[in-house]
Amino acid sequence: MAGLSEAGVRVIALSWVDNAGISRVKGVPLDRLPRLADHGVGMSPVFDTFLVDDSAASADGHGGPVGDLLLVPDLHRLTHLAAQPGWAWAPADRYSQGGDPHPGCHRSFVNRMVQTAADLGLSLRMGFETEWSIGPGGLGDGPAYELSRLADAGAYLLDVVDALTAQNVEVLQIHPEYEPGQFEVSTAPEDPLNAADTAVLARHTVRTVSHAHGLQASFAPLTTPSGIGNGGHVHLSLWRGEENLMHGGTGPRGMTSEGEAFLAGVLRSLPALTAIGCPTPASYLRLAPSSWAGVYRCWGWENREAALRFVTGPAGTASHCANAELKCFDQAANPYLVVGSVIAAGLAGCEEALHLPEEFPNDPAHADSADLERRDIERLPATLAEAAGHLEDSAVLRKAMGDHLFGAVLAVRGAEARLFEGRTRAETVEVTRSRY
Repeated sequence: MAGLSEAGVRVIALSWVDNAGISRVKGVPLDRLPRLADHGVGMSPVFDTFLVDDSAASADGHGGPVGDLLLVPDLHRLTHLAAQPGWAWAPADRYSQGGDPHPGCHRSFVNRMVQTAADLGLSLRMGFETEWSIGPGGLGDGPAYELSRLADAGAYLLDVVDALTAQNVEVLQIHPEYEPGQFEVSTAPEDPLNAADTAVLARHTVRTVSHAHGLQASFAPLTTPSGIGNGGHVHLSLWRGEENLMHGGTGPRGMTSEGEAFLAGVLRSLPALTAIGCPTPASYLRLAPSSWAGVYRCWGWENREAALRFVTGPAGTASHCANAELKCFDQAANPYLVVGSVIAAGLAGCEEALHLPEEFPNDPAHADSADLERRDIERLPATLAEAAGHLEDSAVLRKAMGDHLFGAVLAVRGAEARLFEGRTRAETVEVTRSRY
């Protein structure tokens, strides 16, 4: 408390992410931190069923006006907000009034999956790429990745890096992206829970720095009807002790048998995982072929059109750099649901000793349909309703999440699909743009 007070902190923001992917918050004065650490602060369970427009899905056993939960901060991640003077931030776990973990708590879900992996002697390192858009005419207009865009965006991006660094977030790279006014920052791999926490903190940091520059950042899957959109790519590697199981084996591209089986499990579950990583109808407007969105269920070495891209890194670095990237997810996703679900799918692959299919080296959108069928390569779901159907059929994810969390996610996905029924592409983008 003394250190935070010296840094000028007066209020702590406790955040959690709902099943629609919206980050929610409650603020508590700093002098209440001791009580907060022991007893938390109350919050209604109705947020389990909140939708993108702040309405709520109707589902038996979920939400409603009755009951209360406790938000308890994880003090290991408590940090001052460098770009928001006077404030600190901590991710919150959700508990019942009796002190038991809430079955719908996403951080608890991640912890269960991490422990399941640990029981097998396995661990994961994961990291997110954070993309956002300021909008045409706002800042950094010009050709994709063009150096000249730093002429007006350089000071802004410096402030983003400085704020993240002051919050102990390690930045790997930051640059202008494909669309005018679009940028990306990549952060270093961490254990799964910290990776998800960092994703939340990075987005909020970008928002606050943007406001300080008179700008508004959007992390929506699409911010213009004709745009490419903001991805939420996830990098992951599987480890046994200090051994990277994505390297040093006799499997495809040098994977070990466990590394291959893990990725095969993820690839098998991708249609269901799409409902987790692409949670809103606008997500499916972004999932277009030949736009680096990874809309086909296949894998390939450095193939940016495959949903699962395998990366070995520069020569001589594969032992610690080899990893896989999931390209189909976007920034609307709840990062805790993403990492927990991906781990569950991968561990199921390990349990069944699955093998990857033959890798695909080209853009599937331009391949012969008979060849795709022979390779069992298919388009990922084209609508949220279709993805939710795959999720509902996933015994792997149902078991991993538990009935309460799984039911809440399905209820929200179904209600969101109905909420946007009949809306045009432009209307869907307009409604979603300011919500993420």
